[in-house]
Amino acid sequence: MHSSAGILIELGAILLGLGVLARLAHRFGLSPIPLYLIAGLAFGQGGLIPLAHTAEFISIAAEIGVILLLLLLGFEYTAEELVDNLRTSVRAGVADFIFNFVPGFVAGLLLGWSITTAVVLGGITYVSSSGVIAKTLSDLGRLGNRETPTILAILVFEDLAMALFLPVVTGLLVGGGVAKTGVLVATAVTAVALILAGALYFGRRLSNWVHSPNDEVLLLLILGITLLVAGLAEQLKVSAGVGAFLVGIALSGRVAHGARQILTPLRDLFAAVFFVFFGLQTDPSEIPGVLAVAVALAVVTAATKVGVGWWAAKRAGVGARGRRRAGVALIPRGEFSIVIAGLAVTAGRESQLGPLAASYVMIMAIAGPILARVVGGGNAPVAAKSSTVVA
Repeated sequence: MHSSAGILIELGAILLGLGVLARLAHRFGLSPIPLYLIAGLAFGQGGLIPLAHTAEFISIAAEIGVILLLLLLGFEYTAEELVDNLRTSVRAGVADFIFNFVPGFVAGLLLGWSITTAVVLGGITYVSSSGVIAKTLSDLGRLGNRETPTILAILVFEDLAMALFLPVVTGLLVGGGVAKTGVLVATAVTAVALILAGALYFGRRLSNWVHSPNDEVLLLLILGITLLVAGLAEQLKVSAGVGAFLVGIALSGRVAHGARQILTPLRDLFAAVFFVFFGLQTDPSEIPGVLAVAVALAVVTAATKVGVGWWAAKRAGVGARGRRRAGVALIPRGEFSIVIAGLAVTAGRESQLGPLAASYVMIMAIAGPILARVVGGGNAPVAAKSSTVVA
């Protein structure tokens, strides 16, 4: 078979299959992320039908998927909103980090992994899925509930924490001795701080320059800037995704609104490929060996998320039913957890990390929305939404 024909047939079959899986997930009100991971497991190493023609394309498309995921996440905030949210939600954000990072970190040490890999697992168990949670809140009609600003404040804190966590992890994974690692981490954090400061002071000028009523011009300018900054960030060991996230923060107002409409379909396409790519790198035969650990981590960190959400909502004056909803809403893990795991897998760290991360995310991404429906209660709308919904 001619190579181009083989590529087109294989790629078409993959996209068609993902479309069917997405339709199935949406019919049951669930996130399609677990099904995308399962699809990757089926076609990756040790899977049923290994890919013959499109592995290299999927690898590049997966990188673009991460960049677009975090770019559109950045569109949801302005630099000013991030700074204000950091001031108002710091207690809840710190508690969320401690109680959900520590179980993963300790589990990594108990498994005999290095401190760096344990840090990676801590990050995987820490960060909730903004995308899954926002979709669940929207589907259940809870965007105007009294507890929703508390949920969103915690998610914003997590997203900002990831802007620092990812470059730190990247520096640790590169390694090369304490001094070199320290220099890499310091460089990465400094770069993030400088870009964030630039977004704060020059973001409006950049937005005005990029803005165009022509969709084609807007698309090309934004993608060009994003890929350029993402590439430079990668060179500095910051992570391309963080660079894209900071570009999204810098571009606000009319630009963000117009770009979101243009880029959302592209994000969904490439993000689906990204989750498939992670599954491709995971050997399904290794999942049974880590499934018990994944279930134990899921139980523990579901409980810690519920506890943090309950406490934060109580501090905000939310009633008992709203506190329960706030806690359960924070359970799902998804895109960021896979991004973190992907860094370690690419760096050739513990072979069990990929299967464990995939199993854990599948459990949490499925259980979270289901539990949110079960632990419902009545809705308690507020007069106006005070936070931006994360797409």
